[in-house]
Amino acid sequence: MKKLTSTWYNMALVLTVISIIAAGALAYVNALTQGPIAEINQKNLQAGIKKVLCAPEAKVTATDSLLDAKGQLAAIRYTTDSGVAVQATDHNAFGGDLTVLVGFADDGSIKGYTILQSAETPGLGAKAAEWFQQGQKGSIIGMNPSKNNMTVSKDGGDVDAITASTITSRAFLRAVCQAYQQFSGQTCCDALTGASAQHTHNKQ
Repeated sequence: MKKLTSTWYNMALVLTVISIIAAGALAYVNALTQGPIAEINQKNLQAGIKKVLCAPEAKVTATDSLLDAKGQLAAIRYTTDSGVAVQATDHNAFGGDLTVLVGFADDGSIKGYTILQSAETPGLGAKAAEWFQQGQKGSIIGMNPSKNNMTVSKDGGDVDAITASTITSRAFLRAVCQAYQQFSGQTCCDALTGASAQHTHNKQ
């Protein structure tokens, strides 16, 4: 085979071909992994719903979505045969989006929560997964957003912030308030702003 002459044209041609092949390979791999990733995420969500509701047999029967004033997804309500769990996202955490899943009792008190997405600093903001759990210093389990001030104590609230991670703590509690609004239709604290009444509803 004749060797290509080392010209700008030939080099550009070779790089273009390599780029096309690489892009095609990436697209192929992405197509292969999209299904399994979506399936894993769905399984994690189902497990999370059962965990926060303390109901191993909970099954989702309907979902309702709430968009904020910017058109971003603020919360998703999962109605189950064992109670209500709500997924909510705060877009202003220290590392970006912070998504929580909160389980509510019929009276609005918090049964449990789990973190679904976080980009917070390991060892600091990432402590939100445990800091607010039952028995921990900042526990919110058993609190009722209609009765308790769901803001950090530094802001006059009832919740102890994560040590050296007040920004993450505020974002976490804003997400919990978003979840409560979707559960009850009521805003639970002044920190929650910008939510709108843009809902979508799907039965399972």
